[in-house]
Amino acid sequence: MTPTDFLHPTPAFLNTVSVSQLLPQQPPFVMVERITAFSRDTTVTETTLSADCLFVDNGQISTEGMIENVAQTCAVRIGYIGKYIEHRPLAVGVVGAVSRLQVFGFPRVGDVLTTTVTVEQEVFGITLISARVECGGQTMLTTSMKLGVQS
Repeated sequence: MTPTDFLHPTPAFLNTVSVSQLLPQQPPFVMVERITAFSRDTTVTETTLSADCLFVDNGQISTEGMIENVAQTCAVRIGYIGKYIEHRPLAVGVVGAVSRLQVFGFPRVGDVLTTTVTVEQEVFGITLISARVECGGQTMLTTSMKLGVQS
């Protein structure tokens, strides 16, 4: 595959990508299981909510858990770019701000979270994103974040 192929990977290739190699987080703090779509501007991940998730209480995920899921989807994007496009070591990102947060529901254990992160702007190492967490086709959370990457 050429670097251009990694910018628009096939679903078959994405099925071979190990998310654990793209994330600085380690179990039990991992909130993303698989990457299902990637482009320079959009990353989509999925995870099945488990009972042992640190952010589950009374069988449902907290707002903070969904925010962490969004942050880890951003981390998957950063890791994917570093590993497959720029051929750099794993970088660590930090959330600088969360804004326009809206919560519409709380997924339960066993539900599949689909998280879409879209880059709105990148400048001087700062990335502004918008994100949506969905479950069963219903929007559970929307937000915007400002992220920085530690080099």
